Amino acid sequence: MSLDPILAAAWELQEFCQARAWQFCFIGGIAVQRWGEPRFTADADLTLLTGFGGEESFIDPMLSHFRPRRGDTREFALRNRVLLLAAHNGTPLDVALGAVPFEENSIRRSSGFPIGEGRALTTCSAEDLLVHKVVANREKDWLDIEGVLARQWGRIDLAVFRDEVQPLLELRGDPDILVRFDRLHEKLRRRLESH
Repeated sequence: MSLDPILAAAWELQEFCQARAWQFCFIGGIAVQRWGEPRFTADADLTLLTGFGGEESFIDPMLSHFRPRRGDTREFALRNRVLLLAAHNGTPLDVALGAVPFEENSIRRSSGFPIGEGRALTTCSAEDLLVHKVVANREKDWLDIEGVLARQWGRIDLAVFRDEVQPLLELRGDPDILVRFDRLHEKLRRRLESH
């Protein structure tokens, strides 16, 4: 049985990073498949720990192996800290160049997600996926948040989630997003505990 194209592309990217002993973890749709309600995802999103100042030593090897998705991919990555590539099967790969403490912690807490054929993709934890989704704050992210909370009910470490998300929301000047999270969490608690 062959892997689905997104998982095959993610595996290609993971093998490339592992061969260089780079630190990374998958986020986005692949992590949602693991922790939440699986949904269609068109790409593979990865956080790669590059730190600040040496990004070219990660960008250039990746550009020599994967196809760029823009004419100015290298400059775009240096400016926006996201490297837009395509795997050999054409699947889009979005590689976030990680450097902040949350990204470091997220990679440290990551673990293997079995995808078949004796393979496992390294994904962020459910708590860190919630942080990513709350900070992104798009409507589709709130659907994912609800799915993760419902599927992982009673297993989420809310203290870890709050410790990580609060400083990021303060940095954005948007701490009120947590009010929405707390309302959703309470709504789910009432629904799940009434069954």
